[in-house]
Amino acid sequence: MPATVRFVLASASPARLRTLRDAGVEPEVIVSGVDEDGVTADTPAELARALAELKAEAVTRTLGDAPALVLGCDSLLELGGQALGKPGSAAEAATRWLQMRGQVGVLHTGHCLLDNGRAVGASTTVSTLVHFADVSDEEIDAYCATGEPTQVAGAFTIDGLGGWFVDAVEGDHHNVVGLSLPVLRQMLGGLGYRVTDLGYPTAQAVQT
Repeated sequence: MPATVRFVLASASPARLRTLRDAGVEPEVIVSGVDEDGVTADTPAELARALAELKAEAVTRTLGDAPALVLGCDSLLELGGQALGKPGSAAEAATRWLQMRGQVGVLHTGHCLLDNGRAVGASTTVSTLVHFADVSDEEIDAYCATGEPTQVAGAFTIDGLGGWFVDAVEGDHHNVVGLSLPVLRQMLGGLGYRVTDLGYPTAQAVQT
């Protein structure tokens, strides 16, 4: 079934796209191209929200007056008060894992939802505690050699190869993947929309 509202994901993240698809929504993907370097904020949580807002705003500007809902997201891992994005190399990822193992970090994901047709929107940050396993040097080397940690915020995944090394999460596990479905639903409601407005499948579509 086609979506009743044009819904744009302002992110190149395969995990965010997969999360939406698995939840019954097929967004249009437009990558923002925002340069994240140089963006600052007082806290990692505020930085995640600021980056999400920049991404959503950048994509919205490309749409002109076209009605659409645009979702921007950005994730950061906070460890010891420091904000950690994607590591630049396998060596940097390994260094981070030496610090992360056996520790508890906070995965912050900024969410910004803009209604381009009405020039209104909302933004927030969702935070989830992540308990990292006390992994061995050999496990760190093997994981970092796969290349996965260099592609994701905080140098780990929970839904991929890194899932072996996360003992527990406290909070929304979808947020650790990069997009909180419950919070997105609440944001939609605040703007007067429902999940079904995004093309969420009807009973008939599911049965067929």
